[in-house]
Amino acid sequence: MKDRLIAADNILWNNVILGDQQAYRELYEMYADMLFRYGLRYIKDTSTIKDCIQELFTSLYHYRSNLAHDVNIRFYLLRSFRRKIHQAVKKNATILHTVNAEDYFSVVYEPDAEQLLIAAEQQQEMLRLLVRELNELPARQKEVLFLKFNCNLSYEEVAGIMKISVPTCRTLAYRAFRQLRANMEKVPVLPLIILLMSWISREHP
Repeated sequence: MKDRLIAADNILWNNVILGDQQAYRELYEMYADMLFRYGLRYIKDTSTIKDCIQELFTSLYHYRSNLAHDVNIRFYLLRSFRRKIHQAVKKNATILHTVNAEDYFSVVYEPDAEQLLIAAEQQQEMLRLLVRELNELPARQKEVLFLKFNCNLSYEEVAGIMKISVPTCRTLAYRAFRQLRANMEKVPVLPLIILLMSWISREHP
C-alpha cells in the first residue's frame, strides 16, 4: 500500500515538473491544509500564512524545471514552507514580538468537544491532562511531535526540516515523552503512548 502511494506521489510530482496544470492543482489541494495548520503553529496571522503558501506554490510552478525528480513531497513542501514562514517572521517581527522564529512553535492543543463527549469520564480527565502537558512542552519538542505524528515523518525527515541532527531530534522527542510521562505518572506507559498518538493524529487524519 505504501509503495503504491509513493509511486502515485512520484507520478504527480513528475507531472508538476512537466507543467501539468491538473497535477499542480491536485498537489495544492493535497497539501495546502496541512501547510496552513503547520503555519498556525508559528503565527496566528492567517493572511501571512496564506501568502506564504501562495508564494511557495507560485515559486514551485515558476521554477519547476529546476526541481529534482526523486523527492519526498511532504518533506520538501514542509521544509520549504518553514523557511518562508521564518522569513516572513523576520521581515515583520511585530507579529510575534520576537525575531527568533527557530525557537517559537506555538502549538496549542484544545479539547475536541465531540471526542470528550463520547469518552469515558476517566479518559476525559486523561485527555485534559495530556492537553495541558502538551502545551507546557518547550517549542522545539512540540514541533518534533507535530512533524513526527501529525505529518507522519521519519526522524531523519523531521531533523532535515528543523535543520538539526537526527540524534538531537530523537533526544527532543525522548525528552518530550519523558516530561509527559513524569507529569502523567498515574497513566501507564502503553495507554499514554496510545493516548498521545490518537490525540495528536486527530488534527491530521
